[in-house]
Amino acid sequence: MSDNRNQTDLKKFIIKLVAVTFAIIVVINVTYNLIFADKLENINKILLLNKKENIESLKDKIRSELKQGLEKDQILNKEDKILIYKFYLKIKNEFKDIEN
Repeated sequence: MSDNRNQTDLKKFIIKLVAVTFAIIVVINVTYNLIFADKLENINKILLLNKKENIESLKDKIRSELKQGLEKDQILNKEDKILIYKFYLKIKNEFKDIEN
């Protein structure tokens, strides 16, 4: 009787072990895909910029973004305008120091 019970307990243990292992694999896979896959893809794109077709696709992407920006009535919001203007004034003052 105890031999039969030990076998049933062993079967339950193996089933639970397989289920937990499968669940851990699924959690790791989902975590990898949600968190790391996009970042690794972007890093790979940056590292592949030495190939001509990648450079061309990046140029095309920049051109299309510039065209979309030029079609808007306002390219910058008010906060960005102020920030860029202050940066411009700071650079202008630094160039005045060079002239003197």
